[in-house]
Amino acid sequence: MILARVVASVVSTEKDPRYTGKKILAVRPVDPDGSFRGRTLLAVDGVQAGIGDLVLVVDEGGSARTVVGDEGAVTVRTAVCGIVDRIDMGGDE
Repeated sequence: MILARVVASVVSTEKDPRYTGKKILAVRPVDPDGSFRGRTLLAVDGVQAGIGDLVLVVDEGGSARTVVGDEGAVTVRTAVCGIVDRIDMGGDE
């Protein structure tokens, strides 16, 4: 899984029919402290995330297709599978 921030929503007038009804988001990986790292990815939204949300992303086809509930969607590789409420960093206890 990848921790990422939703940075944009992708709009397309024409797309593969298998994407009909599915929202595509641009997500950028982040470190737990919130600093960006890596390159922006396109992901199918499986949890109604929005711009600015901190999310969990799967970047593996089988898991991504399961998240969006479409095992036949052979074109789906990356999907948003969770919205992060908070991150608790371990410390001295």
